[in-house]
Amino acid sequence: MRVRHHPPIHLVVCDGSALIALKLVTRTTQDVDVLATLENGQLHCARPLPEWLLAAAEAVRSELSLPIHWLNDGPAVENLFRLGLPVGVAERLVVRDFGAALQVSFISRYDQIHFKLYAAADQGGRHFTDLRKLNATPEELLAAARWTFTQDVSDAFRQVVVKVLQALGHGDLHERL
Repeated sequence: MRVRHHPPIHLVVCDGSALIALKLVTRTTQDVDVLATLENGQLHCARPLPEWLLAAAEAVRSELSLPIHWLNDGPAVENLFRLGLPVGVAERLVVRDFGAALQVSFISRYDQIHFKLYAAADQGGRHFTDLRKLNATPEELLAAARWTFTQDVSDAFRQVVVKVLQALGHGDLHERL
């Protein structure tokens, strides 16, 4: 597969691979989670990833014995873009160039806190562990909690977010939400 016959692509990556690339946590991951593409300074939902990119990823997977879907658009759900990403996320991206045809931006620590709080409340597990390792300040957690409530407005979800904040030692923040 000759990727160079396709236009350059700029991927925006979040979750474990972004945390590792930015040296925010020390752990392993088996995938690269693509949140968005960036074109002319604008973020666009990455779903679906271009077929030519998926074919190239499959060739890499085969060559390196990586897991199926190691490059995926799992976080690129339309709801996230419809309801809104954290304000200013595009301005905080950390850009890395990988040749003439590929740029990868990693979401910042601040935005990772937002996504990890949401995911910890929604899914728990490693997301909570990552969130704890990010050592978020009370103000960062407050901003993240307020953003998560734009993603899920239910009282049940709000209660779970408050429990996550309590587990992080910031239970007093619920009074400021």
